[in-house]
Formats: sequence, structure tokens, C-alpha cells
Amino acid sequence: MSLTETPRSTADARRTTVVAKAVAVFGRGGYHATPVTDVANAAGISQAYVLRLFGGKLGLFTAALDRCYLLIREALTAGAEQVPDGTPAEVLEAMGDAYAGLIADRDLLMLQIHAQSASDVPEIRDAVRRGYASVVEHAKELSGGGDAEVQRFIALGQLCHLIVAADLGAVDANWARVLTAGMRHPS
Repeated sequence: MSLTETPRSTADARRTTVVAKAVAVFGRGGYHATPVTDVANAAGISQAYVLRLFGGKLGLFTAALDRCYLLIREALTAGAEQVPDGTPAEVLEAMGDAYAGLIADRDLLMLQIHAQSASDVPEIRDAVRRGYASVVEHAKELSGGGDAEVQRFIALGQLCHLIVAADLGAVDANWARVLTAGMRHPS
């Protein structure tokens, strides 16, 4: 550490650990069905300390959601870096491949789905909106794509959610083949 850097506080380090665990725990159980004690146990700290760090379950869930969208932006950046001189379509395709790899982490995928299903809670709805805004603007900036191209990119991402969450690749029926045609996902 240099002389100009300040060490992170124990609370900051704990917040990072708790948020990482919260992504997984909320991803498995959702907002409504997951008690804070489950996240605290996964992080190896007390429920009281988690509540002190985040002010409550809602603050913890939205922090996990913010982390989720940060990971998405990082994956999109990594994808875009694979085709530095690509056309917008090529960059968006590479970003889509990177995103497909990211949601192989089922917890991250399910956290997004649970957040959408709990978006009747205003703070969660705001976090979802904030997250999508950041992803859309990031995708536009990285790809140089127009509004219609980025809209299609986001729509295909939502289709990816359905395909992976419902394991449609394992369904041997025409309707499932219609939805999965041309889509690639890690197993």
C-alpha cells in the first residue's frame, strides 16, 4: 500500500463480503423468502452486524442487486474487449457471449429474476431501473450501436434468462426449439 492510500475499514471489507454472499443467498430464495439471518450465516457474521451495515433487509437486497449489475457491466466490457475494432453488431454479439457466460452462475441469474418479481417494492424497482439504465448506457457506449440494436441485445438477454432458468435446452419440443434456436449458453 502506498502512503497516499487509505486502508479500507473493516466495515467496508465486511460489506463487500456480505454483498457477495447476499447475491448467492438472495439468488436462491428471492427477496421475500430470504431472511437476513441466512445471508449473515453465509457471511459468517451476526444478523445484527448485517443490519447495522445495510440498515435492513431492503438495503442489503438492493446492494446485492447493485453488485449484480456491476458484474454485468464488467462482463460486457470483457466481451467488448474481445473485438476492439468490431462493428456494433460484432461487439454486441461478443458482449452477449460474455453475458451468457456470466449467467452460467445461476445465483446471479436468479437474483435478477427475483428482483424483477419483487419490483412492486419501490426501492427494488428503483434498483432494477438504475441497473438496467447503467447496462443499456454501457452497452451503447461500448458497442457504438443504435437504440434498436441495443434494444434487441437487451431483449435477447431476457430470452437468455428464460432459456437458462427454465432449462429449455433440455426440452425436446418444437416450442422450446423455437425459443432456443440460434442461442448459445454454457452448460
